[in-house]
Amino acid sequence: MEKKKMTIVTAKETIKEFLEEHIGSAAQLLKVKKTEEGGWIGEAEIYEDSSFIKSLGLKTNVLDRNIYIVELTEDMEVISYGRKEDHEE
Repeated sequence: MEKKKMTIVTAKETIKEFLEEHIGSAAQLLKVKKTEEGGWIGEAEIYEDSSFIKSLGLKTNVLDRNIYIVELTEDMEVISYGRKEDHEE
């Protein structure tokens, strides 16, 4: 198996593809940076249907802006992801 070249472009593509596949909405990358361990961490915004509006049973196109954080190993494997407010300690 060929190892992916670890560049910021590859990290951006990996993060975007992962989020769009698992969340189901378009992702817009906000930032990507290399970690001290050689991996990558990125932030992306995704607009999703408002769960609050849905719980009220209202029919509207209101979307919530959510920020997701995705962490990759140096081999471009996703090791964690989640909403920013849930991801912070």
